[in-house]
Amino acid sequence: MKTDLSDHVRGPYGDALVRIALCCATLLSLSFGSPSVARQSASRLVRDAAWQSQVIPTGRFDLASATRSGRDTSDVLVIYIEGDGFAYTREGRRSLDPTPTAPVALQLAVQHPGQGAVAWLARPCQYAARSRHCQSDYWSIARFSSEVIDSASEALDLLLRQTNRIRLILVGYSGGGTLAALLAERRRDVAALVTVAANLDLAQWTRARHLSPLSRSLDPAAEAALLSSVPQVHFVGGDDPVVDPTIARSFVARMAPNAPVSIIVVPHQDHGGGWARRWPTLSTRPEPSQVRGWR
Repeated sequence: MKTDLSDHVRGPYGDALVRIALCCATLLSLSFGSPSVARQSASRLVRDAAWQSQVIPTGRFDLASATRSGRDTSDVLVIYIEGDGFAYTREGRRSLDPTPTAPVALQLAVQHPGQGAVAWLARPCQYAARSRHCQSDYWSIARFSSEVIDSASEALDLLLRQTNRIRLILVGYSGGGTLAALLAERRRDVAALVTVAANLDLAQWTRARHLSPLSRSLDPAAEAALLSSVPQVHFVGGDDPVVDPTIARSFVARMAPNAPVSIIVVPHQDHGGGWARRWPTLSTRPEPSQVRGWR
């Protein structure tokens, strides 16, 4: 579970929500260990899947990534974007290392169906890619800033060149889905957008959770209409206490009425645990499978 319910919490339910988030983060930490252990776990996952890892230098950040070469003739690269990670160690205290305790997007990526080219992209300063500009704003109030979006877009360009592909399917978990939507709004080579437990309408999300706005971040809902012609699938946990289904519905409501969008509510699914276990089934459902280049 991402621990981004921060020192910005306001309202009568804010303290309880923070305690829930921090409790879940503690449980995940006990299960997966420290950031160092989490990095080792991610490296092992990449190695066991026979993927190639790298650190991509961009204008502002160095971004950890991994790639599976495609065995097909498609022109599409599927890129999974990691979640927000370990943003806070306790209430009001930002972490020094935002590496996720569990790399959920990577766990999904290595299970991607088919034989096509697939890549995974971490967020700024995760997985020891910390050489430059690793101020904690970039995993808190500025996690969706223009600098973060531009850096991720540079990484997408490089991954396309490396895999000899020309179009993208972007898949994002949690805040990675938010970033994927922001990227899709700004690029013209995105063939489809798939999100998992993503807070796609930041204004609605912060209001619903009694949080103050992420003051240095852009909100994908503000320009959601730009995605009205882009095929989309948004998976939401039916028991997710962090991002409930109303957030995806609010995001989609800003598009044209005939937008090619599906919202899939997964029963008994919370925000973090379980998505990787369910992914082999969810990723082969008709909704994403109908997107050309998905598998």
